[in-house]
Amino acid sequence: NYSTDMRPRKLGILMMNMGGPRTQKDVEPFLSNIFSDRDIIKLPFQSILGPLIVRRRVEKVKQQYMQIGGGSPIEKWTRIQGQEMVKILDRTSAKTGPHHYYVGFRYTMPDMRQAVENMLNDGIDHVVAFTQYQQYSGTTTGSNLNELCRVQRQLDPQAKLRWSFIDRWGTHPKLISAFADRVEAQVRKLPQDMQSTTPVIFSAHSLPLNVVDRGDPYIAEVGGTVAYVVDELRRRGIANPYRLTWQSAVGPQRWMGPQTEFVIESYGARGHKSLVTVPIAFTSDHIETLFELDIEYGEVAEKAGITHYLRAEALNDHPPFVDALATVVKEHIDAGFPTSHQLLLADPGEESPQTALTRQWIAAQAQRVAAKA
Repeated sequence: NYSTDMRPRKLGILMMNMGGPRTQKDVEPFLSNIFSDRDIIKLPFQSILGPLIVRRRVEKVKQQYMQIGGGSPIEKWTRIQGQEMVKILDRTSAKTGPHHYYVGFRYTMPDMRQAVENMLNDGIDHVVAFTQYQQYSGTTTGSNLNELCRVQRQLDPQAKLRWSFIDRWGTHPKLISAFADRVEAQVRKLPQDMQSTTPVIFSAHSLPLNVVDRGDPYIAEVGGTVAYVVDELRRRGIANPYRLTWQSAVGPQRWMGPQTEFVIESYGARGHKSLVTVPIAFTSDHIETLFELDIEYGEVAEKAGITHYLRAEALNDHPPFVDALATVVKEHIDAGFPTSHQLLLADPGEESPQTALTRQWIAAQAQRVAAKA
């Protein structure tokens, strides 16, 4: 643990996520950033194919965002979560307070560069880079960390900021309990004769199979979260059958399946009249919940003859979830800001030079923090 005289003078918590377009004009650059990021998707002739896919999709995606209010609410929810998290930390970890949160999105503003600039201007001494993807993937947390490494070297060459990392927390008991709350609330809404037999569909953003094949841990980690949530539901007397499915596949590559849309159609065809879907890899509402799960798949369910199609609420500002965020950070503080060995282990398959460089930077930061403890 940090002794009193060695604790950070000012502690910042960087909440990393992919972000989402604030307005209609942000949709095209948002998509362009995604399809140019080779950490998330590798295409042949990417500099040509990426912009082509964006041009074909941009109007359709704009219409999708119009149906959920014109833009993504992910920044709103992240800021609410951050504000409430630091309030709790100021009480529970007063020795490292006051705490400051920062938002660093990968594909939209406020981006990683803005976050690091703000931390340097605020005189932050130590930053906890806290991924808001609770299950790790090189396409999500890994991409954010690669961008953070690039930005840090550009903006902070003197290494004024000291870094530690929370890279995955998908089985944390308080997160599991918060998810179980959301699932239980929907199951209890079902007619009595459907409550115990309705399938619960845990839906997560899919991954290209070439990413899975190189050894990315995301698929297994999402499965771990599902197993823990189901175990908690069983303790609460909820015995519904369940499946883990995958959504949001785009582009010409093969992606992890089964696709959520197909599963909904399949169960409708088999005579199921009710389903509960659960966004298990997202912690706040955005287009994958508000449009894809609610509107697009809601229409699929209706056409398939499913009369009771319910979706578990995203965690958003659910107080037990906000408490989970604060607890994860406090445990990291109390343990002396450790860097997990899992984060330092490369995938067995091919990795980019930037990913190797980022891992070296993270390892150096771990040594720096340990030397100060």
